[in-house]
Amino acid sequence: MKVVSRSAQETQALGERLGGRLGGGDVVACVGPLGAGKTCFLQGLARGLGVMTGVTSPTFVLVNHYRGRLPVYHVDAYRTGSLTELVDLGLEEMLHGEGVTVVEWADKLLPLLPPRTVTVTIAGLGDEPRQIELFGPAEVLAGV
Repeated sequence: MKVVSRSAQETQALGERLGGRLGGGDVVACVGPLGAGKTCFLQGLARGLGVMTGVTSPTFVLVNHYRGRLPVYHVDAYRTGSLTELVDLGLEEMLHGEGVTVVEWADKLLPLLPPRTVTVTIAGLGDEPRQIELFGPAEVLAGV
């Protein structure tokens, strides 16, 4: 599924629609360059999961935990040096737990992602429209 987003609000709205479709154990992997809008997309996704607090990129703490209709684990792999570092943080428990795990810079940990992962690739910088491609299980993406 490919979508063109012309604003941060459209990017968040797409994320919110996807968030409303997610269930326990789902994983969303976001890929794109710095400044493409990964965190913006995930802010909407968190809203769709019922998170009422502000969502920020966990670049310096690596993982933020939010409470919504399900636990939401927001992982930022940007500053990680190895897969071992992420495993030591408990990533595998998050990926296979009852909550929803969302990962920024997911291309750094592809070998750890479960087969049913929803991959969101965002391209575009600055004031350019964003090209957003979603790939994953049809039953999750239907209606997004």
